[in-house]
Amino acid sequence: MNDERTITAIKNRNEAAINEVITKYSKLLWAVAGAVLNNMGSTQDVEECVADTFIYLWEHPDKYDPQRGKLKTWLSIVARTQAVNRCREISKRNTISLENTDFIDQLGVVDNILEAETRKSLIAAVNALGEPDREILIRRYYYDQKPKEIALAMDMSVKQVDNRLYQTKLKLRDSLSN
Repeated sequence: MNDERTITAIKNRNEAAINEVITKYSKLLWAVAGAVLNNMGSTQDVEECVADTFIYLWEHPDKYDPQRGKLKTWLSIVARTQAVNRCREISKRNTISLENTDFIDQLGVVDNILEAETRKSLIAAVNALGEPDREILIRRYYYDQKPKEIALAMDMSVKQVDNRLYQTKLKLRDSLSN
């Protein structure tokens, strides 16, 4: 079946057509969602993103425009979007306590002999950061994600992530030196 016939069949609620699409593209969509959720989400998260992609196709077949590209490409974009949204949801759900000494040590700013007042100042400075700077900093130094992974998860360019990390570290230095 070509893409247009498949979409027409899905619009007509042909379950065989959606089952064919699921069989044909499941592995691809697993790879797409898995790449985005790498080191962040579980296998269940990847599975849910893939399932949500097929549900989206079933509920909104009219959103696919064959003039703009292949069904395979469109489904990959939908799966990637689902996975990016899931990453954001996971990062919000997994907000860490900034009282965690490991996080502070990983910033490379604090020695093991850090005084209690300095520790409080650092935690206050990190808490005072706005989004997405705080999230980028935590992803980089707590979750040890590479800038490329952060950029993909937050729908930014690698250059933007690098710039924000640099500016954020300068802000932290300034606030701690005052």
